[in-house]
Amino acid sequence: MSIAPRPIDPTPLAHDRVFRQLRTRIMHGNMAPGQPLTLRGIGKEFEVSMTPAREAVRRLVAEGALTMSNSGRISTPELSGERIEELAALRALLEVELASRALPRAHLALIERLQNINAKVAEAVSQRDAVSYIRTNLEFHRTLYLRAQAPAMLAMAETVWLQMGPTMRALYGRLRRTEPPQFHRLIISALKAGDEPGLRLAVRSDVTQGLRMLAS
Repeated sequence: MSIAPRPIDPTPLAHDRVFRQLRTRIMHGNMAPGQPLTLRGIGKEFEVSMTPAREAVRRLVAEGALTMSNSGRISTPELSGERIEELAALRALLEVELASRALPRAHLALIERLQNINAKVAEAVSQRDAVSYIRTNLEFHRTLYLRAQAPAMLAMAETVWLQMGPTMRALYGRLRRTEPPQFHRLIISALKAGDEPGLRLAVRSDVTQGLRMLAS
């Protein structure tokens, strides 16, 4: 007797798709601080039912990427100055350590890759494209930190990036940059020289300077 295979429930796949796409938008600054969302709106945009929309939001709230009030109002986070300082300190701790661990594996191909990404950062700055700037800036850091071979630490750093995505967009608008971050060049120079103290200082400065300006 043959048993017909059970149909695959599309809900888990749908909720994961919504979760990942919303997560990327938030991390890359596609949404402003305090921007409201609704389950109905999410469901309509991603063409899913309320159940996967609700599950995706639940996961994003757990990661700190979204906030939900007691009344059920959903929005991107609006960070206080104290919270920005806290997250800047976390970035300094995690990312300096990741860079330090990556240094022994910083071969020539990695350095060339970072230089190419930094050129994209410069292009985004020249075009005043906040989302492209945030995306390529995070790509620069992630590319370096992957060489640390410390996935748990990198996952923690990405959670911080996620919580700060909308705030980074606000920061970019305030700074009105006309050239890429100077500390990227210092990071690349330190990698070429095998200079660990210089690398740690450049990374710490890069990930905290702008954020602390926003908090002040």
